[in-house]
Amino acid sequence: MPSESFSKTYLDEVALIAQALKPEQVDAMAEALALVRSRGGRLFVLGAGGGAGHASHAVNDFRKICDLESYSPSDNVSELTARVNDQGWDVAYSEWLKGSRLTSKDALLIFSVGGGSRAHNVSMSLVNAIELAKERGALVVGVVGKEDGVTALEADHCIIVRGAPAERITPHTEAFQAVVWHLLVSHPSLAMRAGTWESIGSGNR
Repeated sequence: MPSESFSKTYLDEVALIAQALKPEQVDAMAEALALVRSRGGRLFVLGAGGGAGHASHAVNDFRKICDLESYSPSDNVSELTARVNDQGWDVAYSEWLKGSRLTSKDALLIFSVGGGSRAHNVSMSLVNAIELAKERGALVVGVVGKEDGVTALEADHCIIVRGAPAERITPHTEAFQAVVWHLLVSHPSLAMRAGTWESIGSGNR
């Protein structure tokens, strides 16, 4: 396929996926996270691979723009790798959350393509973290690309990135995870201040 044809196909897919997102679901997620902030809860953002990178960026935005106390266990490489080494990858996040004294006031935000599966033994670090959160009554929200993963099935609010072809589900899901979290931190229910460039007059750009 010529590169220009592939690029058009890819961007056409992006447009279709964007149209399939349900704004009311994002609104509900924003309002739920605002309630977490109002009750003094914390947000723990979890992902693996690209999702871990997203988690670090999202934590920055939720803290700086929304005044929502937020953390990602993958940001502390020393603790994370110690837990992986001593306790195993499958429970690294759940044990980290236990150490952080996760409570019913808190929330998890999951970034994952499949959302985790106990049946297929995939992304068990996320599965165990979600199960712990449900046991403790914490809010669970997520942005995933599959409807049959643990995140989609167990989360209180889950945005499912629909419409990506099977051969490109990962890049499209990870791209729209960034779209959704940037929407959330810009949402009137959550945003406490404008970003730097938004706060500078157009004549000074």
